[in-house]
Amino acid sequence: MEISTLFIGLRLALGLFELNSAFALNFCWDGVKQSAGCVVRADGFITDASSVKCELLGTARPPAFSVDGDYVIGGVFSIHYNTQTVKHNYTARPEPLQLLKISRVMVFAIEEINKSTKLLPGIRLGYQIHDSCASVTVAVHAAFQLSNGLDPVFYTVMAVVGESGSTPSISISHVIGPFNIPQVSHSATCACLSDKRQYPSFFRTIPSDQFQAVALAKLVKHFGWTWIGAVRSDSDYGNNGMASFLDAAQKEGICVEYSESFYRTHPRSRIQRVADVIRSSTARVVVELSREPSPPRQWIGSEGWITHPDMLRFTFCAGAIGFAIQKSVIPGLRDFLLDLSPTKVAASPVLTEFWEDAFNCRLEQNKRVCNGSEDIQKLQSPYTDTSQVRSDNMVYKAIYAIAHAIHNLISSRNLQFMKGNILFFCTIFVLFSQMLTQLKKVNFSQNGYHVSFDANGDPVATYELVNWQKSESGSIVLVTVGYYDASLKNTNLCHFISMYCMWQVPVSVCTDSCPQGTHKVLQEGKSICCYDCVPCPVGEISNATDCFPCPKEFWPNANKDTCFPKLVEFLSFDEVLGIILAAFSVGGACLAIITASVFFRHRTSPIVRANNSELSFLLLFSLTLCFLCSLTFIGAPSEWSCMLRHTAFGITFVLCISCVLCKTIVVLMAFKATLPGSNVMKWFGPPQQRMTVVSFTFIQVLICTIWLVVSPPFPMKNLTTYKERIILECALGSAVGFWAVLGYIGLLAVFCFVLAVLARKLPDNFNEAKFITFSMLIFCAVWITFIPAYVSSPGKFTVAVEIFAILASSFGLILCIFAPKCFIILFKPEKNTKKHVMNKTVS
Repeated sequence: MEISTLFIGLRLALGLFELNSAFALNFCWDGVKQSAGCVVRADGFITDASSVKCELLGTARPPAFSVDGDYVIGGVFSIHYNTQTVKHNYTARPEPLQLLKISRVMVFAIEEINKSTKLLPGIRLGYQIHDSCASVTVAVHAAFQLSNGLDPVFYTVMAVVGESGSTPSISISHVIGPFNIPQVSHSATCACLSDKRQYPSFFRTIPSDQFQAVALAKLVKHFGWTWIGAVRSDSDYGNNGMASFLDAAQKEGICVEYSESFYRTHPRSRIQRVADVIRSSTARVVVELSREPSPPRQWIGSEGWITHPDMLRFTFCAGAIGFAIQKSVIPGLRDFLLDLSPTKVAASPVLTEFWEDAFNCRLEQNKRVCNGSEDIQKLQSPYTDTSQVRSDNMVYKAIYAIAHAIHNLISSRNLQFMKGNILFFCTIFVLFSQMLTQLKKVNFSQNGYHVSFDANGDPVATYELVNWQKSESGSIVLVTVGYYDASLKNTNLCHFISMYCMWQVPVSVCTDSCPQGTHKVLQEGKSICCYDCVPCPVGEISNATDCFPCPKEFWPNANKDTCFPKLVEFLSFDEVLGIILAAFSVGGACLAIITASVFFRHRTSPIVRANNSELSFLLLFSLTLCFLCSLTFIGAPSEWSCMLRHTAFGITFVLCISCVLCKTIVVLMAFKATLPGSNVMKWFGPPQQRMTVVSFTFIQVLICTIWLVVSPPFPMKNLTTYKERIILECALGSAVGFWAVLGYIGLLAVFCFVLAVLARKLPDNFNEAKFITFSMLIFCAVWITFIPAYVSSPGKFTVAVEIFAILASSFGLILCIFAPKCFIILFKPEKNTKKHVMNKTVS
């Protein structure tokens, strides 16, 4: 029995020693890039040694705090956090033992659980807390000590809490991960630790940087900061965190002008270069130090430094904003921290160091002797300050998560074999595998704070949005201005940002937003946030990023940011031009009616009878229709008005020209009939005259009918003549039909004109042909000039030209043919005699 036990213990020790040897080279801190190594001094601090080898395993260091129990929980914290400080260094020197409180919180939580009657009743938890001294090498060494076990035979820690940083946590995970020993970190936020393929036994109670990166990107986007700078720590935490942020920022359309990194051990020249980059940049927002006053910058900090007390010393960062772990309240914690009796202090070297440093006293030489009057209740230090309980609560929740996992494991009776003293080596891995399973299932609330893990071992990400504000005393204080919960989808930051929204938000853009009516054109070779603003083309509006055309029947406003319906234009009765044309049209019709009235009253007079009164009345009627048909061209086009205006115009004008043509023929026939032996008038009497007028008019009616049947005119919206307005007009339907109507009118007019020219030398007193000649000359001149004017006139002026041609030719006919006769009838009645009319001039 004893031999077997001894064999298993040696086997375990041998395996760990081989593992330790493998990790010795992997985890030698590469702060020195030469063949030098990292040496842990006897006091636990780090020093660079260029002439010695990497000494990792050295003499085993005792734990800072240790208590036995039925089940032991390990802890690795940076209790001592000491860095070399040089003049103008960007890193301040933290106080020794500044993270002592975190280790004491772990002790408090375990003692609280041991007193509980509900959680692990009858079971006593122990702890073994190691100080990593903020060193990766020391943290790895502590991990080896914890994994080697507390008991020479078997017992090992059930889980390890820590480390404070991502880089040492990664190193610890590489050590204890192969044994499936659970590790629960309270402060390691690197998104890489969510990869279960590399870190299968890693859990944490603090959100991953992946969630923080998304939250920071949303914060930057909310304030309209599209041009920013980025500074990070040159470590696993900084590099991985910045990579996550840059990815999230890119998805939010945020551009990064520069991304710089440095570490506290870097030379002054490296840090100076980073500071120069920040000062010379155009970005006014920096995600994540400067020793000299820099231009105004809006600093956005990650939870790693936005709540760090030492960072609050940098007054030039006043106004900084960032996400932090939520403040918490742990009942009884302050009383526990202040419950340091002389016996407890003397029993712990770490507490003794803290006591002597806090009160500047010592029982021996160098300092004044502690006389017992020291009162920790009045001590003002990070240890006694519980107003900003943030990371402390993460440790508290980690301990309770492990305790719940052990409780569930015991309840399932999977730890009954632990009562034996002889175990096989494989049961160790079974044990830790079961612990991992139970940790994944924990789901509880403690002091109002929920604790659970997702598939990656991460908790639900909740943050406080904090802002650095100056107090009345001039010091920088943290003010909570909002909250962020990653579990709420489509979270609107403005919903919960309060006080900060009332401040004057700085502007940080590469190029100001393009004004209305312009769009972005990327500058060649530069970021997408750097662009030129180019005016939008005619007819297009901008949405601040690009131009796009308005719909066909819409047009941009003056600012080119909204599309409005285009102005609809047509020749209406409300405008001046329409009123003038309508007035002339009605006036012409009235003139024709008055002329007909005069002729009708003097119908028996010689001059009326001599001018073929029947054709005269028919001509006056047709002229009245010609004047009135021009009214159909005014007003908004409709289906019926479009068909009526062209057909009515064509038919009435043919009727008018037919009457004039017949009158011209009658004049010629009447002159021939006066010759001796002529009998020509019987072939062109009134019946023939009527038939001629009807025949010529019927041909035009036939042409119009075919036009209306095949392809009639129709109303349309002309969107091409003017881009900014719509012209309502009548489309011809069939251009052939339109020009056939005009061509037929022109053919009759030319024929009539030729006959009138032939008859112009007849005796003056009887001759009407010369007046017809003048009227047809005006008619032909008007319609010849109409064609080019009609084709070239835009919009509603096309209709106005057509109306003008109708009115001008109609007035030409009525004035040239009827005005002389009316003048004689009304003002020269002495000439209105048969003798005067029949008198001939003999050559």
